[in-house]
Amino acid sequence: MLGSLAIIGVAIAAFVVQRPLVVSAPSSSSARRGRSAGTRAALDESDGVVPDGAAVSVFDEEIPAVGKLDPGLLDALRRAAKDAKADGVGLRVNSGWRSPEYQQRLWQDAVVRYGSQEEAARWVATPERSAHVKGEAVDIGPPKAAAWLSEHGAAYGLCQIYGNEPWHYELRPNAVEDGCPPMYADPTEDPRMQP
Repeated sequence: MLGSLAIIGVAIAAFVVQRPLVVSAPSSSSARRGRSAGTRAALDESDGVVPDGAAVSVFDEEIPAVGKLDPGLLDALRRAAKDAKADGVGLRVNSGWRSPEYQQRLWQDAVVRYGSQEEAARWVATPERSAHVKGEAVDIGPPKAAAWLSEHGAAYGLCQIYGNEPWHYELRPNAVEDGCPPMYADPTEDPRMQP
């Protein structure tokens, strides 16, 4: 009987004491935690959340984070992935398309983590400005794959956009002939991120 009461007490305490959500980077486990009152309880795959621990490939189009990417970007990623595999490197999608709600969650979490909107903007865009929400950006992992793409991506039109985000790639078709454009140090230098 005492054991049952202890379990019930722990369950009640866990329900009453909910931690605020803070993430360090796009994290699917943190995205699933509860939202504030009046909104749905959690984000999921339908919002573009990549399941924790999942090795999501650029060919997994049944996963919205991949399937809702811009077709040109997805085609370039798939061609690159085939060649990377021939070099013994597997490209994985850590994050791709995101719903506006998911991007808003990431933005709010970044503001909390970094202490201001100005600092958060160095790492996360608002839903209105995010290339992820438009399906025009993808975060690639593991680091070996991002490094491979950094070296070979221009041949597919895939370019790293921000110096502080070696995982973030977007399609720049002219890069096939001209090479990738110079990177911005972080998103605050990107004119697309300006109000």
